[in-house]
Amino acid sequence: MAAASERQKFVELWSSLFVKATDFDSWGQIVEAVDEYSRLIKRIRGEIASDQSSFDTSQCATLWKIVACLEMRKKSIQSEFEVDDDENFSLEQLKSIDSKLKGVADAKGGDGDASFPISIDQLNRFDVEAEGNDRDDEEEEKDEDVEISLLSRPGQKALKPRLPLLTGMTLVTIKIEKIGLKDAGQLMDPFITVSVKDGQGVDMTPVQDTPVSSSWKDRYVNFNVSVEIQQYLEKLPKTAAVFFEFKHYKPKKRLISTKCFAFMEMDEIKPGPGCLEIYKKPTDFKRKRLGLLSTKPLYLHLNLTLHKA
Repeated sequence: MAAASERQKFVELWSSLFVKATDFDSWGQIVEAVDEYSRLIKRIRGEIASDQSSFDTSQCATLWKIVACLEMRKKSIQSEFEVDDDENFSLEQLKSIDSKLKGVADAKGGDGDASFPISIDQLNRFDVEAEGNDRDDEEEEKDEDVEISLLSRPGQKALKPRLPLLTGMTLVTIKIEKIGLKDAGQLMDPFITVSVKDGQGVDMTPVQDTPVSSSWKDRYVNFNVSVEIQQYLEKLPKTAAVFFEFKHYKPKKRLISTKCFAFMEMDEIKPGPGCLEIYKKPTDFKRKRLGLLSTKPLYLHLNLTLHKA
């Protein structure tokens, strides 16, 4: 209840600042509107980046989209870059996210791209600088889709500790050793998001992010970090899978992007070393449409330990 109360306090404050900023905007008081937008952006970013944030990963994803919209409207009224009238990020578009801001305090405040009023494509239209496409030796990939729009880098939260052992129950520790990528040494602040989803893509455990890696050799980004799965193996459905989403920071676009992903199904959870194939984004949590990232053999290398009382 305390966390929910804290979230509500934040949202009430942000909502009041949102109304103040959009009022100035509608009255044509550009300087005042920009100041209020900047103040609101700073406050939301500060809370998301905090290690003690009251908001979960899904809610933070929605908040980052809201921050992106605020940034786009601020840039539009400041005329920081030239856009046609039909490409301008309007005040009406910004006001359409008001309900998402007010609802993010709810326990189910986070949502997918489909229900957010402003599409990721619309937000991407305002990127001032575009990065070139990655090219494999035999094929060209499209620039990475933005699954979580960010205007600054999020704080990295500590991995969760192992659950207490219970009689007859099994816990899993996954040591993420390294991932093979053709451009391993060119990626900034890479990390891996670990989640456990059922067959419909619903979270079965809290989502965790590894620390950022600054180590690579040849075509491998090294992690050597252990992640404790936050549920007993016997309590997970047989349709569940552990997902590993490789993400990195793109400085030109000021966002974090998912480059690729891998997953491990329940019958693959066995003690010892192993490796998983790497698939192209976007992450398909339902495992219906999968395409390998590269024609060359690239893998995510893991080592699993099973714990029993």
